Amino acid sequence: MGMDATELAHGLFRILETGDPALAAEVVHEDFRNREAAVSPTSCALPGPAGVLASSAWMRSAFSDLRFPVLGIAHNDEQVWLRLRMRGRQTGPFVRFRDGALDQAIPPTGRDIDFEQIHVLDLRDGKVVGHEAVRDDMTMLGQLGIFPPSPATALRMLAWRVTGKATRAAADVTTKAAEAAAGPLRESPGQSH
Repeated sequence: MGMDATELAHGLFRILETGDPALAAEVVHEDFRNREAAVSPTSCALPGPAGVLASSAWMRSAFSDLRFPVLGIAHNDEQVWLRLRMRGRQTGPFVRFRDGALDQAIPPTGRDIDFEQIHVLDLRDGKVVGHEAVRDDMTMLGQLGIFPPSPATALRMLAWRVTGKATRAAADVTTKAAEAAAGPLRESPGQSH
């Protein structure tokens, strides 16, 4: 017997925390779409488990000890609504994209994040088929010291851009996300079609 709506919701965020491909196959529908993928590497917009695994790699490359404790949950047969917190420590560059290109690269700060989000998950055939969210990104950016930026933070981000570190960070996280997305599609040694 498959997972109920609450288990599916918890499972989706466990995938984001861990990058577990087996759990992604169990929880995420092949037609899955993530409305929030616009600010992430392009592989995060892939349908199905691949996009969720790419999103996990993208977030985990920036935030260690990533967790999504659920504060409240409600559901019907077609949707789950979650109120949760996103927690972690920024130990890698946090790269945001616009139209598939580098928009902003926040150098590692070592700072903790802990802010609230609301997520709506669409369900079909016993799996999660859609995702959208309302996040308090301004609080997260404030916790990272980015908004409003101090002069030192603004200079550090500018230096990253000028020296090419931002571009290299974007390329690195794009590669990690694409590799995570391709992981479930790769063949095992000795396996053929």
